Amino acid sequence: MKKLGLMLFALLLPFSVQADEYKEGVHYAKISQPVRTADQSRVEVVELFGYPCPHCNSFEPFIKKWDQDKAEDVNFVRIPVVFGRSWEPMARAFYASELNKTLDKTHEATFNAVHVERRRLGGKKSFSDFYGNLGVDSAKFEKMYDSFAVNMKLRQGESKVRGYEITGVPAMVVNGKFRISAQMAGGQKQMLDVVDFLVEKERASLK
Repeated sequence: MKKLGLMLFALLLPFSVQADEYKEGVHYAKISQPVRTADQSRVEVVELFGYPCPHCNSFEPFIKKWDQDKAEDVNFVRIPVVFGRSWEPMARAFYASELNKTLDKTHEATFNAVHVERRRLGGKKSFSDFYGNLGVDSAKFEKMYDSFAVNMKLRQGESKVRGYEITGVPAMVVNGKFRISAQMAGGQKQMLDVVDFLVEKERASLK
């Protein structure tokens, strides 16, 4: 029995990375030029995602649980990337919902609509109809969708994506300094373990 236990430990060891073993350039990347955070009194954690991305859809349950359990001194921000023309309407829909404070109704539902229900959501009207069925004020959503505020959010988001040197999603950025991908971290769940490690590292620097 003891021998069996040692064998199992040896097999699991390569997959069990301790927090103090997370290394820059291996499990996460340092951003060449730090990007200014929105609230410098808190540790900022950014999720870069896209509704069309199947990996972002599978990551959503992990990030949802992490968001619910995060510490009060962590400022969590979502930024939808725009990798092509078809991604922009989805980013606009996210920002319109965010500004109207209806993400609790629309965010997870949009992932489900795209990846489970296979809905075609490609513009203002299709999103307005879909969100209207979720209890969102369609007229208010449509007004916000084309607003100056959403246009500004899109420009700011594109600037951040460039600053973070993002080439794929989902990706996480901690305090504008460190970028984490599933490939570097060893998986989607492990991404958040590395995020927590870096949050603790940055938290210490704020004291």
